[in-house]
Amino acid sequence: MRAEVGDKIVVRGRHTGDGDREGVVTEVHGADGAPPYQVQWIDGHETIFMPASGTLVEHRPAPQAG
Repeated sequence: MRAEVGDKIVVRGRHTGDGDREGVVTEVHGADGAPPYQVQWIDGHETIFMPASGTLVEHRPAPQAG
């Protein structure tokens, strides 16, 4: 798995009725986009996150210079 600052992380719920967790990568601690990642979750807290199965990265394109 590879991610960059600004990418969205989605962790799928593992059990029926579990919601997904979503956050944004604020720092990448591994080499070349590898985990672990500092993630700010939508509830406002931040954690160091090591992805497992059920984790998706939605890559956000870098802003274009105007």
